[in-house]
Amino acid sequence: MQQFDVVIIGGGPIGIACGLEAKKQGISYIIIEKGPIVNSLFNYPMNMQFFSSSEKLEIDEIPFISKEAKPKRAEALEYYRRIVTSNQLNIHLFEKVLDTEKQGETFLVKTDKDEYQAKNVIVATGFYDLPNTMDIPGEDLPKVSHYYNDPHFYASQKLVVVGASNSAIDAALECWRKGAEVTLVIRGPEVGPRVKYWVRPDIINRIEEGSIKAYYNSTVKEIRPHEIVINSPEGVILLENDFVLALTGYKPNFAFLEKLGIELSNDPKRLPKYDPATMETNVDGLFLAGVICGGMETHKWFIENSRIHAPIIMNAIKHKMQSVAEKS
Repeated sequence: MQQFDVVIIGGGPIGIACGLEAKKQGISYIIIEKGPIVNSLFNYPMNMQFFSSSEKLEIDEIPFISKEAKPKRAEALEYYRRIVTSNQLNIHLFEKVLDTEKQGETFLVKTDKDEYQAKNVIVATGFYDLPNTMDIPGEDLPKVSHYYNDPHFYASQKLVVVGASNSAIDAALECWRKGAEVTLVIRGPEVGPRVKYWVRPDIINRIEEGSIKAYYNSTVKEIRPHEIVINSPEGVILLENDFVLALTGYKPNFAFLEKLGIELSNDPKRLPKYDPATMETNVDGLFLAGVICGGMETHKWFIENSRIHAPIIMNAIKHKMQSVAEKS
């Protein structure tokens, strides 16, 4: 069984930052990622452009050069991939963590390929794997997806996009421009206020001119093979429909956190308990890094404000190791 000072679960930007910092401080580590390098970014829409500028996405002060001030998905993949390969980070890809349990002073991390032992574990898994479902009839039909990739797929189709966040609005605009007949279903009274400032006027103009139909203060009641049923202020509306993009947001894997013994707040935010000074949870030796720290408040943590977690955690681990060495 391989042994390390720390196992890092998640090979996204913050997991990579943790690996870089561990290597810098002489802490033995392994990063375990269930998919490719920066799996979540890889699964972002093909044409996605970040809200943040490139310098705010940098980790370990490694320059991120992009064609525009706000980089696109392909540029981010290139940037983080080059960091992993050029620094020869110890990362295992396409390996899924099945179980993590505390055994005395150490953790046993079991994956679908191997087992690892470590005195410390960092959970940097993000929140992109579990969509917020609508829990309505027909949501499991093949025509429904909680993820969006390429607008070409929806050309000449009747498409309903559910949501009012950046992902929903980007999808609505891109698919309309590729020839889809797009209808937006928005739970609130307006387009989301956090939509990218250069995109928000575009979608509002398309709605006002009638190019994209929008139902505000509305929800989807039922999805059928060839139509969709909407609850709106005007009553129940039935629309012919080919595809539904339910871009209603995502959530962390709370079951995994609870299985690890991490305490969560007993309210809708489900905030995990950790010490901001060290990022250590209520479980000794178990740390959180990145957006997973925000629970259901997935808009609070981004790459730009959570990249500091890496040095905070590694400094805490280094201090613990030195304390143990001094006592022995």
